[in-house]
Amino acid sequence: MLEPLGISLFRNLSLNIFIYYLLTTIGLISIYSYFSEIIDTYLLITITLSLIVLCGVFMSNLAIEPLKKYLYNIQNLSKETLHELNLPISTIKTNIGMLKKNQENEKTLKRIERIEMASDMLQQRYNELDYMIKTQTLIDLNEEFFIDELVKQRIDFLSSIFPNIKFNLDLDSTAIISDKIGLGKVIDNIINNGVKYAPNSNKIDIVLKNQTLIIQDYGIGMNESEIVQVFDKYYQSDTDMQGFGIGLNLVKRFCDKQNIKLRIESIPKQTTKIILTFKDIDGIK
Repeated sequence: MLEPLGISLFRNLSLNIFIYYLLTTIGLISIYSYFSEIIDTYLLITITLSLIVLCGVFMSNLAIEPLKKYLYNIQNLSKETLHELNLPISTIKTNIGMLKKNQENEKTLKRIERIEMASDMLQQRYNELDYMIKTQTLIDLNEEFFIDELVKQRIDFLSSIFPNIKFNLDLDSTAIISDKIGLGKVIDNIINNGVKYAPNSNKIDIVLKNQTLIIQDYGIGMNESEIVQVFDKYYQSDTDMQGFGIGLNLVKRFCDKQNIKLRIESIPKQTTKIILTFKDIDGIK
């Protein structure tokens, strides 16, 4: 059975570093032993330290260069794959629009709508992959946009995933300079959690006032000890729930990076509010 390229690379790299470290150590001990009685101790120590530094530089290059090449190849493959995906997605969406114009049969229209929903979800995955590649290449993703318009866009998308949920919106127009795609992912994660932990409720309230966004669900709520832990990676208050417990950890890391104040207010068995305050962001309008 063939090994994945990455595993083989790291195994060979570990072996090479071990062999080089072993030979270097033996060589330095031999040099020190041979010259210890011939040259001045201070000069010997200086030479030995210099050799250690040079060996360290060489060893670090030996370790890093294959990794840099491997990551570079992975990044290029991701970019090329992403580029190739764009054409079929655009083709599907264009032809869906044409089919809907020329179709009057109700059953066929519903089938087309399901295909359209699936293509929208595929487009969302495409956007997320594009976003991940850009964040890895340290591209500045900040731009000026309106938070209220972004919220409406995310609700339009999420409504197709959660058709039984009623989203009550009360949004003031609020412009901001930030990472638009990242904030959209934050909103998605918060709403997804709100739906998941409110199985007996069918509404989510979203309010944007005074540069503060409040997303409120009416589910199981949390006590104070759960609120303290909820942003920890892999934490789940209910281990029977589907998921990995990383959504709110991603939310917390994004907010910290963008200087967005994040807090939670919750009443057990009643409601939870996730509150994002944008007042400290540079460029808030």
